[in-house]
Amino acid sequence: MTGAVDPSAAAHPPLEESPPAARQALIPLAELPPLPPLRLAVVGHVEVVTFLRVPRLPEPGAICRASAGMDLPAGGGAVVAVQLARLTGQRVAFYTALGRDRVGEQAAADLAALGLELHVAWRDAPTRRGVSWVDDGGERTITVLGERLSPGAEDPLPWPQLAEADGVFVTATDAAGLRLARRSPLLAATPRLGWDVLAASGARLDALVGSALDPAEALPDPLPPPTPQRIIATEAGAGSRATPGGAFLAPTLQTPAVDAYGAGDSFAAGVSAGLAAGWPLREAISLGSHCGAACLGGFGPYAAQLRLGEGLSAAP
Repeated sequence: MTGAVDPSAAAHPPLEESPPAARQALIPLAELPPLPPLRLAVVGHVEVVTFLRVPRLPEPGAICRASAGMDLPAGGGAVVAVQLARLTGQRVAFYTALGRDRVGEQAAADLAALGLELHVAWRDAPTRRGVSWVDDGGERTITVLGERLSPGAEDPLPWPQLAEADGVFVTATDAAGLRLARRSPLLAATPRLGWDVLAASGARLDALVGSALDPAEALPDPLPPPTPQRIIATEAGAGSRATPGGAFLAPTLQTPAVDAYGAGDSFAAGVSAGLAAGWPLREAISLGSHCGAACLGGFGPYAAQLRLGEGLSAAP
């Protein structure tokens, strides 16, 4: 969700400009309160992505040599879930769907190794693939292949356990699945879940977290009911904005960005963890911003994600 400023941002509804002085400062990571023990869950999708580091996107007809490459299970659902596991130091329940193929089976094994408690709806369909081209400026350009596989309420997954979670983040499900997730005290989601699902579910989100610069996450006008309690959007290097709540500064990067892939999803995870902990909005957005900034420092979404103990402490 988060990266360099998108040149297509002009296609979005205009954002109210805030001068730097009007933006609220973030709370330094070391000054945030200890994070209490949390039981968190994610309902969402997976894409197995080939990450390629290139100097720049190739011109039409050109051959471009990649200096590094790797395959990882990624996509918004996976990235949010792994970031939550690293923030809390606990396994996070991840409800997802994968193709019953070699790619899907390897993705399941890799996600479990990343600290997730997997609940998989297996599909007789190919697991979605993708390629992320990462240039020398740290910006990523993504190509996906195949349909997004989503878990639904009819899948034989342990849906009742969501009611026992302190918070649930959703990137992909059906309307009935979202209603099941709403049993959690804190429900957050990405706009990529789809406005049709949000409207049909009748479930009011505590937070809708996305990007103000991504055309796929543009907000319809007017918003269909039920309106989320709070809408939070990243604005790349400018920071973020919450409605209600106001605008916030971005953290200062100590080193140049390596890879923007997963930064927005890591932001969403941090915000969700803070809200699930009962933190005020400024504390939650500060944690999310530090998560997004940390993610920018590594190749791929997981190399540099913020972990418990790296400036963030846990409550006894």
